[in-house]
Amino acid sequence: MPELRREPVSGRWVIIATERAARPTDFQTNHHQPVKNSFCPFCEGNEDKTPPEIMAYRGNGSKADSSGWRVRVVPNKFPALRTEGEQNIHGEGIYEMMNGIGVHEVIIESPKHVVSLTELGNGNVEDVLRSYRDRLIEIKKDKRFVYGLLFKNVGVAAGASLEHTHSQLIATPIVPQLVENEMERAEAFFNNSSKCIFCDMIQQEIAVGKRIVTSTEKFISFTPFASRFPFETWILPKKHETHFENLQKFEIDELANVLKNTLAKLESALDFPPYNFIIHSTPFNIQKSEYFHWHIEIIPRLTNIAGFEWGTGFYINPMPPEEAAEILRKK
Repeated sequence: MPELRREPVSGRWVIIATERAARPTDFQTNHHQPVKNSFCPFCEGNEDKTPPEIMAYRGNGSKADSSGWRVRVVPNKFPALRTEGEQNIHGEGIYEMMNGIGVHEVIIESPKHVVSLTELGNGNVEDVLRSYRDRLIEIKKDKRFVYGLLFKNVGVAAGASLEHTHSQLIATPIVPQLVENEMERAEAFFNNSSKCIFCDMIQQEIAVGKRIVTSTEKFISFTPFASRFPFETWILPKKHETHFENLQKFEIDELANVLKNTLAKLESALDFPPYNFIIHSTPFNIQKSEYFHWHIEIIPRLTNIAGFEWGTGFYINPMPPEEAAEILRKK
């Protein structure tokens, strides 16, 4: 029988349509067509085809905006938000508006033309995560911005316009509504129980075991109890950590292994699906939080959102997360 499950952090309801349960091959459609471009501005040697770099990890002696880099961060050529200016919040009747200030950067993850993070060596993945951390630390110094969202789009169906492996960072002057809702519910849970809802979730997943994909000393990846999408997977630090940018080197090393391993399992099980991953972290203007816990959400783009989902906010997932985790563990 189908089940209605409630995701405790967001409060959203999900229909786990067990009678529609599918095999991984049922999701292997041809919508994961790689982005085809005759020219790639992200490849080494084409540095003059992007805006000037903001930051790069380079070999000794190599100059900015030239070859010799391992990870390179540049402004997005077509930014959603502009860095210059002030908020200038104002209204028009019942409507509220402000200037579109913010940060929009691209993290180019490899000088070579590779399409997946899993093709990189562990040291290269560590560099990518370290660049995420370093850019957040730098951007939060600007008091105009209160939230930084790191995300990755892979494949046309996930919104990627270039196939060369890369991520993006957008910083905004306001906390996104989705994150604000998560934080409000997490705070309410803490006020009632004196516990972090994410820490509680981790303990329960370890106790139950059947939704765990990978577990190491410091990190865990699992398919959430109320997964919105088939094979949706979250990665969390086992220790209560509020800000992604507070990661230490030894934590980055281990997280790189967990992230790469989890993505490799998804690629193996689903024949290189399009996906998004998003890092949810505590806003810059909150120094410490006893109730919010940074985490990575990985969402394979295997099903479409249609009228029922848009009309209700419910999601229909034909793959029970317990079955998805079992398949991924075996990969």
